[in-house]
This record gives sequence, C-alpha cells and structure tokens, in this order.
Amino acid sequence: MSDADEIPKGSYGAGLRAKLPRGATEPIRVHINGVEQNRGEVWDVRGGEIVFTRPIVKEHVSKGRWMAMYLGLFGSYRKNEQVDVEYSLDGKPKLAADIEITSD
Repeated sequence: MSDADEIPKGSYGAGLRAKLPRGATEPIRVHINGVEQNRGEVWDVRGGEIVFTRPIVKEHVSKGRWMAMYLGLFGSYRKNEQVDVEYSLDGKPKLAADIEITSD
C-alpha cells in the first residue's frame, strides 16, 4: 500500500468488493467520490461483483461524533469514499449510488 492509499486515523478499510445490482450489464463504470476509475487498474468485474485493487476507505463515526455532527457542533472531515456504479439494465442507463462495500 502506497502513502496515498494509507488509511487515515478515524477511517477504516471497508473492504474490496461490492455486488453489482441485479441484472446489471455492460457498459459498467465505477466512480469513487464522483471521479470515474479505470477498469483493470482500480477495479474489475468478477462473478457478479466489483473487485477493487485496494480497500475502499470509510469514516468511522462514533455515537458521540455522530451526535455532535447532528447538533451542528462540527462537521466531518475524515476520509470517506463513496462508490457509485453506472450500468445498463434492459438497455437503459442506470446509477447505483453509494453502494455497499464488503470485506468478503
């Protein structure tokens, strides 16, 4: 893992996999925080799943931190990657936003 891929304090590696939406067909595009990622370099499709070459980083939010953000005492500035998938379903373009990342 390079310095750019290190997981910062307050965040965790959520996993390397995400299930494709049921019936998803090509073309498939993956975006992390709104930026399209290169297939084969950052991700690929294997057996109905998107498999990433590095862990997707999510923010760890404790109950106290969540409450403070809810009350507007402060915001969140930790690394939290959102993964969106563009795909085709019955010939129509679709988008799955902030898909679930799994570790297995």
